[in-house]
Amino acid sequence: MDRTSSQPVDPRGSWCSYHREPLTYFPALIELVEITRHTGPVTAPVSGRSVGAHALLVEVDDAVAALALATWARAVDIEAVEVVPGAASVLFDGVRDPAALLRVLGDWTPGSALPPGELVEVQVVYDGADLDFVAESWALTTDEVVARHAALEFVAAFCGFAPGFSYLSGLPDDLAVPRLDTPRSKLPAGSVALAGSWCGIYPTASPGGWRIIGRTDVVLWDQDRAQPALLPPGTRVRFRDASSLGSATQGLAT
Repeated sequence: MDRTSSQPVDPRGSWCSYHREPLTYFPALIELVEITRHTGPVTAPVSGRSVGAHALLVEVDDAVAALALATWARAVDIEAVEVVPGAASVLFDGVRDPAALLRVLGDWTPGSALPPGELVEVQVVYDGADLDFVAESWALTTDEVVARHAALEFVAAFCGFAPGFSYLSGLPDDLAVPRLDTPRSKLPAGSVALAGSWCGIYPTASPGGWRIIGRTDVVLWDQDRAQPALLPPGTRVRFRDASSLGSATQGLAT
């Protein structure tokens, strides 16, 4: 489905967050509440922190679990204005009764399969300043790096850093690359980058310490779209090599 098409705005708000990950910086004086799921004995009860009177922060094992919990919560139509997955947590904001919500979340089963999200294909010109570094790290040629990266399917796990910036999971751990020791003062909008086992696209010109492997012209955040973020959590992402064209002008939802 074309993201530029007209569609009703979700009254529950955007899936994207502008918090830096992980969402665990709230004051230590907030109440910690734990319950056991209704399905029987478990080794890791759902735990959550009340963040003020109308928000709940639930901590999970990792970004995959956070996305799974957020997707499940949306599917069962929990009462929250915002459902915001993070690196190892989910923030539920606009909650009438945090304790009651936590009891409902006890029905969630970790490890449950996620429904496939919408697929977005992003055209990339692979000419980034760190492409040679990544090739050396992966023990591949630059052409092989391009082929390997374009063969992967990524999933937007959560958003943060800047409006439209999605943390894309899917890079194998053995291909993880370190951030720059000193971040660059300015990266152009559309820079396609790697850091650790994450992939991301800088939505605007900004400082950044990720390894740049290419560039794209896709608009990642447009306030005038029904869904401003092109890559909300759960979106599947495939990168297509547009290096021979010299420009990357399309990001297509299929």
